[in-house]
Amino acid sequence: MTVAQPDVTVVIGAYEAMPYLVECLASVEAQTIDPERVEVVAVDDGSTDGTGEYLEEFADRAPMRVTVIRQANSGGPSGPRNVGLDKAAGRYVFFLDADDRLGPEALERMVVMADRAGTDVVLGRIEGVNRGAPKSMWGRTVERTDVHSSNIMFTLSAQKLFRRALLDRHGLRFDESLYTGEDALFTMEAYLRADGVSVVADHTCYYLVGRDDGKHVTKSGSYTLRFDSARLLARLIADLVPGGPQRDRLMVRPFTVTLLPQFGPRFLKDSEQVRRHKLELAKPLTDAHWTEGVARHLKVEERLRMHLVAQQRLELLTDAVKFTASKKQAPALLERRGRRVYLAYPHFRDRAAGIPDSVYLAAPREARAFPGYREGGTNTVLRRAARRARRLLASGEEVTPEAPTATAA
Repeated sequence: MTVAQPDVTVVIGAYEAMPYLVECLASVEAQTIDPERVEVVAVDDGSTDGTGEYLEEFADRAPMRVTVIRQANSGGPSGPRNVGLDKAAGRYVFFLDADDRLGPEALERMVVMADRAGTDVVLGRIEGVNRGAPKSMWGRTVERTDVHSSNIMFTLSAQKLFRRALLDRHGLRFDESLYTGEDALFTMEAYLRADGVSVVADHTCYYLVGRDDGKHVTKSGSYTLRFDSARLLARLIADLVPGGPQRDRLMVRPFTVTLLPQFGPRFLKDSEQVRRHKLELAKPLTDAHWTEGVARHLKVEERLRMHLVAQQRLELLTDAVKFTASKKQAPALLERRGRRVYLAYPHFRDRAAGIPDSVYLAAPREARAFPGYREGGTNTVLRRAARRARRLLASGEEVTPEAPTATAA
């Protein structure tokens, strides 16, 4: 008898997952998609708390096909996920963490979306339970987008629906040398190589569950692992995206989400040796990928810290981090008749520090919060002059320069 190919393989990597695994598997069993269209591949990564035994019990009673693999502990989530992916037979693959759970109808809705839109990756709305969850990409349901035209780069966890043909075609697997950030590397590459990405924003498909036993993998690990993750993610982006505005925008992700927190309030609790070590670890990353184009995408406070990290200026960086930790609002200085807003964070126009004014210049999206700001300014005047010049050239008239408009210093 020929067994029909399942629509989706749910890959579950599990380590010391009890009692969270109970609700996780219950959410799989409760899915509305026909059980014959689903298979589960669960990998017990050397658990000692009954995780493996509970998976085997589930396999005996579940209405869908379930394969349980038990192996010695691999030390991280990548190994179990890769083992499960190698065994997957479904048209799509969904990675489910053993301490999280699926929302009702999640698999059915995501498979329907992928089939209808013909996309390679589907993001289902994520909510946090006793922990934070990404928010900026759930504004509306979108049948087809990409990583350049949306905010999906700010959700790089592996809990997505992936077309297995995409993963196989490019040999996409989780980097087993990484013990944190491995999902970001995998998901970003999938986004960049995908023929379209869909977003299901009108239905919660996944619940991220915060564990109260301190065993959640993203909370563990040395700070050096974060730098490894940021460096590899930035290198991936540089390898797959040509230099220019699209690359600059994507580089915001490794700098702000992975690297910058290492130079946040926790930095003040680090020893002098650790502070210097963090700057040393950051240097290859900033030397290779920190550019003015990337800096323009950051808020002033973030940009100042990253500028000082890139310049390896520990004392000034410490001052900036102290200000960040204080949660104070930097005073705003409006110039050019309100068309420029500078935020006077530490060492603004301090000659000894020598930090360029451009570091403190607020972009329009940040400047709009300050009364008196007038959007447009010099760039608008230049664009108007350029349009006039083009019209005159097209008509064959002589072009004469306009007198400059006086502005306040």
